[in-house]
Amino acid sequence: MTNKIKIAIVGWGNVGRGVEAAIKQINDMTISAVISRDTDRVKKEIDNRLPMFSTEKVNEVKADLAILCGGSATDLPYQGPFYANLFNTVDSFDTHSDIPKYFAAMNEVSQSKKHISIISAGWDPGTFSLERVLANSFIPQSKAYTFWGRGVSQGHSQAIRAIEGVADGIQYTVPAEQALATVRSGTNPELTTRQKHTRECFIALKPGADEKKIKELIVNMPKYFSDFDTTVTIESAEQVAERRKAMPHTGFVITSGKTGNNKALIEYRNQWDSNPDATACILVACARAAFRLRQEGRCGALTMLDIPPSYYSPLSHAELLRDWM
Repeated sequence: MTNKIKIAIVGWGNVGRGVEAAIKQINDMTISAVISRDTDRVKKEIDNRLPMFSTEKVNEVKADLAILCGGSATDLPYQGPFYANLFNTVDSFDTHSDIPKYFAAMNEVSQSKKHISIISAGWDPGTFSLERVLANSFIPQSKAYTFWGRGVSQGHSQAIRAIEGVADGIQYTVPAEQALATVRSGTNPELTTRQKHTRECFIALKPGADEKKIKELIVNMPKYFSDFDTTVTIESAEQVAERRKAMPHTGFVITSGKTGNNKALIEYRNQWDSNPDATACILVACARAAFRLRQEGRCGALTMLDIPPSYYSPLSHAELLRDWM
C-alpha cells in the first residue's frame, strides 16, 4: 500500500510500544514520529528505528493522526486539547465520570481546527461501551452489569504511581464471584460498586516515604479507590517490577432482561494477555476510522459509539459483506 496513514505516537510507555507492535501487523499505516518528554530514555530504547521528536519540536512532526498514549489521571486532560490543536487524535481517556467534560473540551478544540478527535477508545470505556449500548438496545428495559478482572488496570496503576513517595506500583481489579453468579442467573440484582469488585494494590516506597499516609491516600482516592474495598501491600521494588512484567486483564459485560415474557441474557467477554497491547490495537483501529471520517469532511470529538463498525476494519465494504455478514 503506497499511501499509508502516517501515525505519530505521543508518549512511549506500555501503550506506545503496543501501538508500534500493532502497526507492524497491518499494512495501511506507518509510524512517522514518536513524541516524548523524555527523549534520552526513548532514544536508547528505539535505537533510531523510528523518527524521534521532543515535545518542544512537535511543530516539525508530519502526521495524519496522533495516538495519545498518556494516562488519564495527569496526562490526557492537558495533552488531549494541546495535540487536538495540531493533529487529528485518538486517545484512551478512561475516567468514566469525567468523559462528558473531557468530550466537550476536545470537541471545542477539534471543531475549531477542523480535526477529528476520538476520545476514550479502548476496551472500557470503548468496546465495553459498545456492548452495553447494543445489548440494552436489543433487550428492552434490560440491565447491564460490567465486571473487570481479574487483571491489571493501567489507569489505576498509574494513579498510585503518581502519589508522592511511591517508587513503583501496580493495581489488580478483582470481580466478586458471588456477584457474577447472581447476575448470570438473570435475577437482575441491585449491586453496589463495592459488592461487585475489590481492588488490590502492590507498591514499593521511596526511602523515607510515609507508609501510613500513602495507604490512606490510595484507599480514599476519589474516582479510583474510595468506592471499593481496597488493600494496599508494600513490596520491594524488585517484587513490583516482577509483577509489572505481565499485564493481563479479563472482563465481562452481562445484560439481562426480557424479550416479551421470556428471559434474555447477552454476555460479552474479553481476555487479554496484555492489557496495554489490547488497548493499543483498539487505538490503532480507531485511528483508521478517524482517518476515514476526516476524509469525508467530519470534524469534532467522537467516541467509539459514534463510528460505523466497518470504519474500524482494514477490509473493504465489499469484503465485509461477503465474508463477515
